[in-house]
Amino acid sequence: MKKSRVKQLCAVALAATLGLSVLAGCGSKTSDNKSAATGTDKQELMFNLGSDPKTLDPGLNQSVDGSIVIVNAFEGLYKLDDKNKAVPGQAEKYDVSADGLTYTFHLKKDLKWSNGDPVKASDFEYAWKRVINPETASEYSFQMMYIKGAQEYNTGKGTADQVGIKATDDSTLVVTLAAPCAYFLDLTATPTYMPLDQKIVEANKDWATDAKTLVSNGPFKFTDYKIKDQIVLEKNDNYEAKDDVKLSKVTMKLVTEPTSAWASYKSGQFDMVYDVPTSEKAAAIADKSATVFPELGNAYIDFNVSDKQVDPEAAKALKNPKFRQALSMAIDRQSIIDNVLKAKQVAAHSFVPEGIIGPDGKDFENKKYFDPKGNVDEAKKLLAEAGYPDGKGLPQITLLFNPEGGNADVMQPIQDMWKKIGVNVELQTQEWKVFQDTRTAKNYQIARDAWGADYADPMTFLDLFVSTSPQNNAGYNNPVYDTLISSAKKEADATKRYEMLHQAEDMLMADMPIISLWYSNRTHGVKDYVKGIR
Repeated sequence: MKKSRVKQLCAVALAATLGLSVLAGCGSKTSDNKSAATGTDKQELMFNLGSDPKTLDPGLNQSVDGSIVIVNAFEGLYKLDDKNKAVPGQAEKYDVSADGLTYTFHLKKDLKWSNGDPVKASDFEYAWKRVINPETASEYSFQMMYIKGAQEYNTGKGTADQVGIKATDDSTLVVTLAAPCAYFLDLTATPTYMPLDQKIVEANKDWATDAKTLVSNGPFKFTDYKIKDQIVLEKNDNYEAKDDVKLSKVTMKLVTEPTSAWASYKSGQFDMVYDVPTSEKAAAIADKSATVFPELGNAYIDFNVSDKQVDPEAAKALKNPKFRQALSMAIDRQSIIDNVLKAKQVAAHSFVPEGIIGPDGKDFENKKYFDPKGNVDEAKKLLAEAGYPDGKGLPQITLLFNPEGGNADVMQPIQDMWKKIGVNVELQTQEWKVFQDTRTAKNYQIARDAWGADYADPMTFLDLFVSTSPQNNAGYNNPVYDTLISSAKKEADATKRYEMLHQAEDMLMADMPIISLWYSNRTHGVKDYVKGIR
């Protein structure tokens, strides 16, 4: 998920933070600790989300900000508990066949949408097939490719009826997988797998932009949505587990400037803020006005190695592995963490972050592919071998990023480090929604990126770079890599599957279509009377 488990899953990013476990626990305000939303001890939370989500449609969302809202308003067959284990959500239970291919989900009784409509198994079938439908153009459709017939339908080689998703009655959903998947239940807790009220969606193509038509089945319902202003959620009395929800109202403001939001937080206008300004983090962590939350994710830089490169001369350089390796080697990741980020991040030495435990009981990430502190001399050597000694002959190259979240504070030292080896790059910014579209369209040269795990398996990271993945922002295309990932998805033996995934990461790090920067975490401003955050 564009920006976790320990690690906390970022697919639900603050879902885990603002999700059920937290909303059930955010109930300890006293008369001495007033909610910023009301100035009283009512169970109302005033929270600055920051960026306006690109979409609140569960089937189209691909970013953390959207997930934070969606996971609080919708609910899948399963959800994650406070230990990030998949537990029943809308489903009461499931049965699985001996070969691990067929899951039969049994829905709880008397489930309702926020508008009173009954939640049926067919709502899941409709929503899932809608994601797979090529006409929907969901950038998260790859999460459905574990299901039999999904790949064929998505690529125009099959039909919807051939997809292994079938509501056999109002309370029973039968799902047939293409191959056994150890983390399939975890997937059913993600936004992509959440149901939709078909009549609402088909009646209005803009249903996900209006609180009146944003009908939900989770702990909260939408009562207001003003783009670039606020999203207001109130307790959904039709939710089957409503007694577990302690907050009566959550107001999510959309103040994109972290410094402004932080000032409002410090003055008592917010109970919680998602972003803390980079310059404030160290002091805020020290005085406990901000808290660091672990996250299974990473920050990285994309090279546009696709055929859509807009500048032929830039494309020549960017498609040269030694040029890419030189830029990676020039970055002192630890220096940026120590002097800029100052929030306990871990300098990356691989793409898959630390924190995923394999079948042998050891961390999957057992290899150092490069020195996270960098090596300027080695970087210069690689640059010369690429045909650009001291940067001579290089065209103008642009590094694109969105300014939200203090990204400029990070991109500027990277620009300086590259300048030391003779590579001059121009920094260019675009507002978050525009930036996402530009990067997806490959209309850039170099761009910032980040990913948070959708489930605790290396596949959630390595699957990004399959040539057909909508999340492959670098445009990386290696048939051998594709085969390794495809084979790993079908391999039932956990040890063999991990061996394949290690081989895939070896290949990715050798080709280096991306520069892995650091394993991420999140620093949020959280008032001490807000309890249950994890």
